[in-house]
Order: sequence, then C-alpha cells, then structure tokens
Amino acid sequence: MSVKGYIEETVNELLYKVSWPTWSELQSSAIVVAIASVMIAIVIYIMDKSFSTIMGALYRMF
Repeated sequence: MSVKGYIEETVNELLYKVSWPTWSELQSSAIVVAIASVMIAIVIYIMDKSFSTIMGALYRMF
C-alpha cells in the first residue's frame, strides 16, 4: 500500500465511518474529567500530607 492510498483511506474513514460526539456530549465529558481530576488531586494531597506527618513523627522519635 502506498502512502497516498493510506492517507486517502484514513481521510475516508475519519469523514464517513467515525461517529463524532456532539458539542454537548464533549462538554459533559470534559466536566466529568475535570471533576474527577480535582477529586484525585485532593486525595493525593491528603495522602501526601498524611504520610509527611507520619514520617515527621517517626523521625522525631529517633
């Protein structure tokens, strides 16, 4: 298969065989991703602070 044929097939598939999401679906997905990212960041922050506190207490013991 030539490069030209590959590009033509790729363009054909992207234009006619792919079902693209609507703008509202994209917005909904983006909101879900943003909320999940913030929640994961908060959990990681809490875990980091907890571990730091525990390690600090252990180091002060010795």
